[in-house]
Amino acid sequence: MKKYAIATVTSMGLRITPQDRMAVQNSNLFYLQATSAESNVLNVSSSLGKECLVMTKFVAGSPMADFIKRQLRARNIRFEGKDVEQGGPWGYRHQFNIADSGFGLRAPRVWNDRAGEIGRTLSADDFDLERIFGQEGVGILHLSGLIAAMSEETTKCCLEVARVAKKYGTLVSFDLNYRATFWKGREEELSKAFSEIASVADILVGNEEDFQLCLGFKGPEAGGKELASKIERFKVMIEQVREKYPQARAYATTLRQVVSANEHLWGAILWADGEWYVEEPRPIQVMDRIGGGDGFSGGLLYGVLNGWTPDKWLGFGWASGVLAASSLNDYAEPADEKQVWDIYKGNARVQR
Repeated sequence: MKKYAIATVTSMGLRITPQDRMAVQNSNLFYLQATSAESNVLNVSSSLGKECLVMTKFVAGSPMADFIKRQLRARNIRFEGKDVEQGGPWGYRHQFNIADSGFGLRAPRVWNDRAGEIGRTLSADDFDLERIFGQEGVGILHLSGLIAAMSEETTKCCLEVARVAKKYGTLVSFDLNYRATFWKGREEELSKAFSEIASVADILVGNEEDFQLCLGFKGPEAGGKELASKIERFKVMIEQVREKYPQARAYATTLRQVVSANEHLWGAILWADGEWYVEEPRPIQVMDRIGGGDGFSGGLLYGVLNGWTPDKWLGFGWASGVLAASSLNDYAEPADEKQVWDIYKGNARVQR
C-alpha cells in the first residue's frame, strides 16, 4: 500500500487577483491564494480524499510561507521542505503571480514576479527520497516543465527525483509546459534534461508546440486555427513521439478556442493503450481560465489512480478542467466525484 497517491516537486508561490473581474492596474482590492502549477494538479485527488505530497522549500519566519503552509493543509495536501533563512530584505522570498481574470473581449493578463524565489534553489538532497519512494511509496510522481526549467538547480532536482521514482516503480507524469522565458540561453541543456524525463515518463501531457519546443519534434503543416485541424495535427505529432518514447502509456492535451474571456470551446484528446480518445470541444462558461490545464491533468491522474478505463480518465480530466475554470481559485476543488461527472454530463440543475 503506497502512502501517497501523487507527489510533486514544486516552488510554491502566491497569486493575487483583483476582485469583481477588474483589471490589475485599476483595482485596489485583491484576492490572495497559495499556488503553483504542480500543486494545482494534486488538488483534484487531495480534495477527493487521497494523500498527496508537495516537495518544496520555504522562507523561514515568513508570514507568506506560513500562509502557504496553512493553505496546503486546508487543501488536504501534505508537504515536506526545508525552511531557509531569508537573508535580509534582499534575500529569498516566495514568488508572486499577479493576474486578472479578464472580461468579455478584455483578455486576462498575467505578470510573474519571481526575483529571489526560494524554489529556484531546490535540490534532491533536500528530501529523503529513499524514504518517500522506497519505504512510504508513491503512486504517481507528477513533474511539469515549469519547475524542471526554472533553474539549473531545479532541473537537476527533477532529474534525480524522476530517477529514484522510476527505480521504485512509481508512475511518472510529465506535463511539458514550455515557457520561452525559462528556456532562454539554456536550450541545449534543457532539451537534454526534458528528453531524459520524457524517456521515463508513463504519461506525457502537452500541446503540439510543447512537444516541438521541448523535445525537438517537427510538427505537421499548420491547417488553420480550427480545433478539428488541431486534433489531426496532434495525432500526427504523437505518432512521432511514440516512436522515440514508446515506454509511455498515455499522451494527452487539452483543446481550447477562446470566444471571449468568459466563454471558451473546451475539448481534450488522449492516446492510451493503443487507442485514441477525443472529447469534442464544447462551449463552457469561464470565471477564471488560469488552472484549467492543471485541473485537466489532475482529473486525468485521478482516473489513472483509480484504475478506470482511458475514456473515463479523459472525461474526468475534461470536467475537472471545467471545474477549475468555474472558480476564482486556479485549481479544481471537487466536492465529490458526482460533481465532476455532472459537469461532464452537462447537468447544471440545482442539487438539493
